[in-house]
Amino acid sequence: MSRVTNGLAAMSAMAALLAGCGYDETPLPEEPEAAPSSAPAASTCTPSDSDFASYEPSDEITGKVAEIESRGRLIVGVSADTYLMASENPDEGNRIEGFDIEFAKAIGRAIFGSDFETGRNLELRVITAADRIPLLEEEAVDLVIRNFTINCARWEQIAFSQVYYAATQKVLVSRSLDDGDEGNGEYQDPSDLAGLRVCAPTGSTSLDNIKEAEEEAIIEPAANHTGCLVKFQRGEVDAITGDDTVLAGLAAQDPYAVVPEQAPLNDEPYGIGANKDDTELVAFVNGVLESMRENDQWQPIYTRWLKSALNGADAVQPPPTLPYR
Repeated sequence: MSRVTNGLAAMSAMAALLAGCGYDETPLPEEPEAAPSSAPAASTCTPSDSDFASYEPSDEITGKVAEIESRGRLIVGVSADTYLMASENPDEGNRIEGFDIEFAKAIGRAIFGSDFETGRNLELRVITAADRIPLLEEEAVDLVIRNFTINCARWEQIAFSQVYYAATQKVLVSRSLDDGDEGNGEYQDPSDLAGLRVCAPTGSTSLDNIKEAEEEAIIEPAANHTGCLVKFQRGEVDAITGDDTVLAGLAAQDPYAVVPEQAPLNDEPYGIGANKDDTELVAFVNGVLESMRENDQWQPIYTRWLKSALNGADAVQPPPTLPYR
C-alpha cells in the first residue's frame, strides 16, 4: 500500500484518534468544535520587510541553548496531522515525519552533536495552531516548528528565526466545484467564495486573511486542517484555505479535492518560533539554517517532502533579511 493511500485511510480517524506518536511525544490535544482565537489584540506594529529580519547566526552553546543541552532534550511544538509537513506515518509506528520535522532534527543534532538520538534528545510535543504563541510565552516548549507565519504582530509576542520556507495562501475546493458541475463555474479567486462555507484553523493567519479577502464567505473554523478536511469530506464546508504546502498535503489524501491554478491570497513566510527572551536560542537556530544552506541540506529536504506535491515547482532556501536585529 502506498504512503498516500495509507495517509488517506488513516485520515478519517485521525481527528479523533491521534495520540502518542514517534520519538518522545505528548498526545494530540483534543479538537474543540470551534476554539477561541489566540490572535493578539489590535497591534500598533507596521508591517515591513524588517519583520523578517532575525538575530545574527551563532553556533555558541550559551543561555537557553546551554540549558537545553544540560536538560538532555529539545522540546519542539509541532503538528501531527499536516501531511508532508508533520504527520504520523502508519508504516513507521505512527512516527511523526515531514518537512518541518527535518528542521527539528537538524537543530537537535547541532545541540547534542554525535550523541544525538531522536528518541532521547528530541521531544515532539503535538500542538494546535492556536497553541503556538501561548506555549512559547509560557515556556512550555523551546521552539515551535509548525508552518508558523512570521508577521509584525507576532514579533510583539515572541521571537522568530529567519525565514526557512516561503509559502503562499491558497484555496482548496472540490473537483466538482472547480469543474463547474454545480453551476458555479471554475474557482478563480476569493470572490467565488461569496456565500460558500470556508474552513481555516482557529488562530491562523489564513482565517484572518480569508475574512478580509471575501467578507461574504461563511467562515467555519476548526482546530486544525485535519478538522477542516473532515468537515470538507462530510459536506459541511465547500472550501478550505491555508498555506499551499498544507493544501497540497490535503489534496494528496482526497481524490475529490483540488487546489486550482490561482493567484496567492497572501505570502506566508515560515519561521521557527521561540520565547521572546530566548535570543541566544534564535541566533543558534539561525546558525543551523545557515549551515544547512552552506552544506546544501535544504534542497534535498524540499525535494523529498514538497516538490512533487507542489507540481514540481522549484524552490530555494530563502536568504536571511538584512540587517540582522
